[in-house]
Amino acid sequence: MITRRRAGLAATAVATLALTAACGSSGNQSAGTPTTDNVQPAGQGTSDYGYGSSGSGSGSAGGYGGQAGGDNGGKAPQAVSAGTLALHQDTELGPVVTDSKGMTLYRFDKDTADPSKSNCSGSCATTWPVVPSDGASAPAGIDKSKLGSVTRADGTKQLTIGGWPAYRYAKDTKPGDTKGQGVGGTWNALAADGKKAGAQKPGDVSVFDHPQLGSLLVDGQGRTLYRFNKDSAWPMKFGCNDACLDTWKPAKPADRSKLNGIAPKLISTVTRPDGTRQLAVDCWPVYWFTGDKQPGDINGQGKMGLWFAVSKEGKKITTTP
Repeated sequence: MITRRRAGLAATAVATLALTAACGSSGNQSAGTPTTDNVQPAGQGTSDYGYGSSGSGSGSAGGYGGQAGGDNGGKAPQAVSAGTLALHQDTELGPVVTDSKGMTLYRFDKDTADPSKSNCSGSCATTWPVVPSDGASAPAGIDKSKLGSVTRADGTKQLTIGGWPAYRYAKDTKPGDTKGQGVGGTWNALAADGKKAGAQKPGDVSVFDHPQLGSLLVDGQGRTLYRFNKDSAWPMKFGCNDACLDTWKPAKPADRSKLNGIAPKLISTVTRPDGTRQLAVDCWPVYWFTGDKQPGDINGQGKMGLWFAVSKEGKKITTTP
């Protein structure tokens, strides 16, 4: 009986030890016990572009923000076409330029835009892969005249936006990542005009400089705001109801302290017949269009001759692209 009891206690102790070891990587170890968790999130250190894992925050490499050399001995990875560029609305930076797969594009303060020149090569170009100009095209929200190219020292042509050479960042592993923002104090995500993204924080209502329509209003997610000719400001009338609301969504009310580029006096809130509250600009109810997929899209402009984007002065923009 005593022998069996001792065997049972031993088995229990072994099981407890095994359970403790299995949970050891959870980060709940007692204070003062140094541990290392080598488990990486899914996709960490890999991407569709085959960049490897050379980039590393604000490490060495002459202030480039990455480790010199990397896994491939400093040889830059094969350049991958950006395809049709896009604009992604970042919660902190506002609209940032991405490639066709949603990967953020960056600019380097040590480069120059006039004339265009890249000063990132060797190990720097391993951490910050160059974006080739071949195959790159602009979406609706980027002025195509802002796209250009610069010939690098090795003879390859690099995409420029507003004159600034464009790069990806090796440690961005999924669409929407902006891990390269601010690295080394010299790297910044690109805005649509080639300037540094984030110069103006996103607001509940902001102004977007559109290459075709000029300065127009967008909501907090970067969506173009429209007004409807069958609505009216005074007396208040809502012409978009029922099935219309499946396509044209009432914009949410805005906080007047969170506006960028528009006079607070133009912003108000109206109550719809069903009791919901809607943003109004210059007393006109405004909507966003479900056919717009990214900042700068104006697919709703001129629809049925009734829907129009709104200027920063609160007036409808009648220009049809």
